[in-house]
Amino acid sequence: QVQLVESGGGLVQAGDSLSVSCAASGDTLKYFPMGWFRQAPGKEREFVAAISSRGSDTAVATSVKGRFTTSRDNAGNSVYLHMTSLNPEDTAIYYCATRTSGHISGMLYYAASEYDYWGQGTQVTVSS
Repeated sequence: QVQLVESGGGLVQAGDSLSVSCAASGDTLKYFPMGWFRQAPGKEREFVAAISSRGSDTAVATSVKGRFTTSRDNAGNSVYLHMTSLNPEDTAIYYCATRTSGHISGMLYYAASEYDYWGQGTQVTVSS
């Protein structure tokens, strides 16, 4: 069983950059694809970014393209979401997730339902 813990959230100003981390325990992440999602107040959880198990393939949502990237450190059992040019619309709780079964090497997953373990989330607030 995998436990995921996000960290690095906080309050920033519009235009700032911030990186959030996702650390795993209980199992190694290096075999599993990862995803980042966010949920703003009153809105549904939405896809932000995905990264394949080896980190060779990544994808980000259109709304954050050119501003957000994701990376992973399999040796350190961690995944990262790097955010730049933040704006108030990016304010949300950010979650990392992993899929530990039935996945295909190199494949990316975009739907929340495709992930089976989730972290508790970290709050990112962007002031204008």
